[in-house]
Amino acid sequence: MRVKILGCSGGIGSSPQEVLRTTSMLLDDDILIDAGTGVGDLSIEQLIAINHIFVTHSHLDHITSIPFLLDTVMGLRPHPVTVHAMAETLQILKDHIFNWKIWPDFNAIPDKNQPFLLYEEVKLGKTVDIGGRKITALPANHVVPAVGYRLDSGKHSLVFTGDTTTCDALWQQVNAIENLKYLIIETAFGNDDIELAKVSKHLCPSLLMDELSKLKRPAQVYITHLKPGEGGIIMREIEQSAMQFRPQALQNLQVFEL
Repeated sequence: MRVKILGCSGGIGSSPQEVLRTTSMLLDDDILIDAGTGVGDLSIEQLIAINHIFVTHSHLDHITSIPFLLDTVMGLRPHPVTVHAMAETLQILKDHIFNWKIWPDFNAIPDKNQPFLLYEEVKLGKTVDIGGRKITALPANHVVPAVGYRLDSGKHSLVFTGDTTTCDALWQQVNAIENLKYLIIETAFGNDDIELAKVSKHLCPSLLMDELSKLKRPAQVYITHLKPGEGGIIMREIEQSAMQFRPQALQNLQVFEL
């Protein structure tokens, strides 16, 4: 399994130093984990190859490219695209995105018997096996229903928390993963914004330290969802208090081999 980071920022924009894209990961050539703005950097040929999209939650920075992807490749591929998410997340997509008001209902195009978009519910702790690649929904704690995902090749596992704040149930699951190699966890705000982090159910460095103290297995830790313009400050705050974990900032276009 090969995981390529298409986007890992809390926002968008570009500068000579970096290009910011919101959350998305490409698993091999045919599976997306979330579909933020980074999906837009793929070629049309790469977009055509996407068969499955696993969504952590319904916030726009994680789903924004789904409508555009479907519109782009419709008619260019013979089979539908399947979106996997919690039942609550799927209902939000149906009610607020694919409703003919914001975007066409691809679940009814060209007709309801042969739609271009399929919905598949994921459930916590249940594993979806796609050609030997095992994807399992993990607990998360956010302001909307949310999950994280475990990506398991058999040899190694990568855990992506999605957007979350304090979540003891997550660590119970993570600590049971014997082949854990990578942990990608969000830290959206600096310590000065701890109250904002709490109300929006994200993490800041001090809250992150509380969460990482619950991790009982060795893992390479990467930080995602950094607030634009404050990534350096947030990472310095993390580094000052998390030397034992040696967390690194996740980078756009970074590749993980599992």
